[in-house]
Amino acid sequence: MPNEEEKRRKQARAASMAGGDRRDGASSTVVSELLDFLNSSPTAFHAVDEAKKLLNDTGFEQILEREDWKLQAGNKYYFTRNYSTIVAFAIGKKFVAGNGFHIVGAHTDSPCPKLKPVSKVVKGGYLEVGVQTYGGGLWHTWFDRDLTVAGRLIVREKKDGSSCYSHRLVRIKEPIMRIPTLAIHLDKGVNDGFKVNTQSHLVPMLATSIKAELNKVETGSILTEDGNGSDGRKSSERKKSDSKKHHSLLLKLLASEAGCEPDDICDFELQACDTQPSVLGGAMKEFIFSGRLDNLCMSFCSLKALIDATLFEGSLEDETGVRMVALFDHEEVGSDSAQGAGSPVVLDALSRITNSFSASVSKAKVLEKAIQKSFCVSADMAHALHPNYMDKHEENHQPKLHGGLVIKHNANQRYATNAVTSFIFREIADRHNIPVQDFVVRNDMGCGSTIGPILASGVGIRTVDVGAPQLSMHSIREMCATDDVTHAYEHFKAYFEEFGDLDSRIKVDV
Repeated sequence: MPNEEEKRRKQARAASMAGGDRRDGASSTVVSELLDFLNSSPTAFHAVDEAKKLLNDTGFEQILEREDWKLQAGNKYYFTRNYSTIVAFAIGKKFVAGNGFHIVGAHTDSPCPKLKPVSKVVKGGYLEVGVQTYGGGLWHTWFDRDLTVAGRLIVREKKDGSSCYSHRLVRIKEPIMRIPTLAIHLDKGVNDGFKVNTQSHLVPMLATSIKAELNKVETGSILTEDGNGSDGRKSSERKKSDSKKHHSLLLKLLASEAGCEPDDICDFELQACDTQPSVLGGAMKEFIFSGRLDNLCMSFCSLKALIDATLFEGSLEDETGVRMVALFDHEEVGSDSAQGAGSPVVLDALSRITNSFSASVSKAKVLEKAIQKSFCVSADMAHALHPNYMDKHEENHQPKLHGGLVIKHNANQRYATNAVTSFIFREIADRHNIPVQDFVVRNDMGCGSTIGPILASGVGIRTVDVGAPQLSMHSIREMCATDDVTHAYEHFKAYFEEFGDLDSRIKVDV
């Protein structure tokens, strides 16, 4: 039976469908659903799990990469890779092999401290948790926050007398960790510059050693009367494999949350995360205060746009292409992984979909032609103008909150935008009176990058780089504007619905 949270979400989606023609109602619904998504997605694994729920509720069918695909025009599908990357697509009823793909790409990961393979740290009478920094975080913002852990476990299960292994998502909701700052009395110059040594300073406290000892949680497992654990291993074996690597107190908390025994946890990928929920903020409730806006905001807006652009019967009736959203892991660390944008995941998907419709057509060069008819929107959050640091933006390129999606340009190809791709995305906005902005970094500052150039160069697909403007990027708490969430959703939805027609009218060799 669905729980109350799932019922509430379905009711919200139904309200969204019923009120989709009323801009204000639709706007508040998109923002409300984004907040739900953010609050349910402390990690990339959870974000993919939430995406799966949204897709399952709206008629998408899950397929597996390790199996044959039997696809039909007019149907909707999705697959996951590593459970941290997800690709969803809807095939137009008039699609034939060689037709193009209309893609929005975003990413599911955000900078954070991730637990080390051996996380057990004991010093100064405290139990601490060893973490390694993931991505380029504003690490000073992680101090003095109420922290917890979330991620996935690999769990041993007994089935028919033998062991099998499952992947389980876990999130301890209570604040169980903290990274305290040093008192100003012991660091008089701290206000002249807070310099964090991420190895020695960025270590969350879990408990005091004395409390852990008093509560007898140092044995590393729950024992039966004969001294054996639930899997029959001796306590000495468990202490070697478990309690030497991780605090048994932490394992016990994780096991309780996952509904298993501590000894059944074979491995995990966990990260520290904030317990403060994502909320509406500002005197006019015009902002969203949240972690992980970069880039779960773009992930959600693109996913919802795809769902709503294919929701009703007839949505795909005249579509000749494939509408697709690809949400990747590991963008924050360069995308070089089996589930990152630098992997063949998009090319594999395009190839398998094309080949599924190529039975009666010569397969030679069909995929290559399809790629040249395709288009990718690389959607990653953008830098809004900061009123207290005006000099950090180029004078003629100062994206504002509420100003719509930002088209990103860089002559050195840190972004993949060119005149044709910029025009296409801007023209779609003009047709619907949706605001749009431009960004170029100052010549005397370095420029970040996105999955855009990776997909453009790796797949050979026309690409535009865009993103909603935000402040505090890579902080534990970021902020963006509610209007830009709506602008992004509407822009992506219009792109899915109208790109095919617009592209057919462009009479240049692109």
